[in-house]
Amino acid sequence: MKEYVLKNDDFLVSQTDSKGIILFANDDFCKVAGYPLEELVGKPHNVVRHRDMPKAAFKDLWENVKSGKVWSGYVKNMTKDGGFYWVYATVYPMYDAIRKEQTYLSCRRKPSTQEIQEAEMLYKTLK
Repeated sequence: MKEYVLKNDDFLVSQTDSKGIILFANDDFCKVAGYPLEELVGKPHNVVRHRDMPKAAFKDLWENVKSGKVWSGYVKNMTKDGGFYWVYATVYPMYDAIRKEQTYLSCRRKPSTQEIQEAEMLYKTLK
């Protein structure tokens, strides 16, 4: 599998509804994931979930953001062509006044090589 290494100035942003359906994705997210915007909007965010990611990480993410807390962590995602990329993600719960519903904004940046190695070691211990 081919790894896409984020550039230092890549900043991936997406917004989902309370069920994890993508409402918005910025150009960097589309470029890195390999999808045009039209293919992402309306799809579950887990379209980019990599099989190496432990379910426990996403359980922790959803428990935190659904209780109104901000979540941060390292995530290995999958590209449309089957490759992968690592991000340091921060997910913010926010009420969308226009949609009149709870949504989640995820902002992601490039992690360091050491951060990725530490996340890989931790994730091997989780299910």
